[in-house]
Amino acid sequence: MSPAKPSLELLRSLTDEHVLRALIDERRLTRAEIAARTGISKPTVGESVRRLTEAGVLRDTGERTTGPGRIGSYYALAPDLGVALVVGIAPEGVVAEAVDVHGRLVAREHEEVGRPARPAQVAGALRAVAEQVLADAGPARLAVVSAADPVDRSSGRLVHLPDAPFLVGELSPVEVLAPLVAGPVTVDNDVNWAARAERAAAGPEDLDDFVYLYLGEGLGCAVVADGEVRRGWGGLAGEIAHVLTRGPGGRAVALTDVFAELRLRRQDSTAVDVDRLLSAVATDGDRPDGTLAALADAVCGVVAALVAVTDPRLVVVGGAWGSHPAVLQAVSDRAAGLPRHVPLRPARVTTGPALGGARAAALRDLRAVISTRRQPPT
Repeated sequence: MSPAKPSLELLRSLTDEHVLRALIDERRLTRAEIAARTGISKPTVGESVRRLTEAGVLRDTGERTTGPGRIGSYYALAPDLGVALVVGIAPEGVVAEAVDVHGRLVAREHEEVGRPARPAQVAGALRAVAEQVLADAGPARLAVVSAADPVDRSSGRLVHLPDAPFLVGELSPVEVLAPLVAGPVTVDNDVNWAARAERAAAGPEDLDDFVYLYLGEGLGCAVVADGEVRRGWGGLAGEIAHVLTRGPGGRAVALTDVFAELRLRRQDSTAVDVDRLLSAVATDGDRPDGTLAALADAVCGVVAALVAVTDPRLVVVGGAWGSHPAVLQAVSDRAAGLPRHVPLRPARVTTGPALGGARAAALRDLRAVISTRRQPPT
């Protein structure tokens, strides 16, 4: 039996997708240039351009080629195809960005929130910055949210865990943003997004199996296995605050309690006081009874647990104090003596890694929506 031939509708759909992807990569092209880039015949490209122009997806820019030969018309994507909304919810505030299909930042807004924050306050700030951005940028086809809090995998709701340093209570970014967005709202933890950004920036380095340990005001971890972030059954994989580790004096304590015992928390909060911590590290050096030694012991205990459970090739350490050279060196020295040694290195993406990871995912999904003219799955 000979294999079934693809339908004419499928062939047209695939051609349209190739044409649209060519115009996503380049802001304007003639039909001849599209044909040369895609390897599709000029008549087939011409039919596709006609269909897409009639559908309002492409437009004739009015520009024409010059020089000898047949004059060609330049085509581009229609200006009203929509944007991706990218949102960051963090102790520094709530930020919203609109990104177009070419990756251009169209609009950006920021609003501060208190510490610790309350759900109603954050929801109000989230709605306000999203509305302001979309008023400038136009309709959003989808939204991607990075949140400095645990995220329930099934609902996208931010979950309050004991000793959480930022949001006190539960919040649903999906419910807040759904009325403003035509497509899906994807929500994940900020450390997971940072790990994705780190993997994307690794280049030829094999980063299919690693853990990303975040040590800043908050404490978190992302587990990447076989190239994918493993979120766990409920989405709470990597919440390391209550992992038992070696505390001051050699006692077993939860990681978050180490900072209480060392008096390194912000006032009236469980958040780590990063400035005080770094000042203490610089003051006492690596004395056996100093702050740096206590921090290195505590972090090394968490590293040992992560290595035992996830078997990573590498531990990447990020965050305001975790990637500090003195801290990283002290942790690396102690980790070298573990029964199962795994190398540690600082994160290479240091400027807005979480929002950068969310932005890359939003751009990828927006391009998929526009090139296939279908919404991605929720």
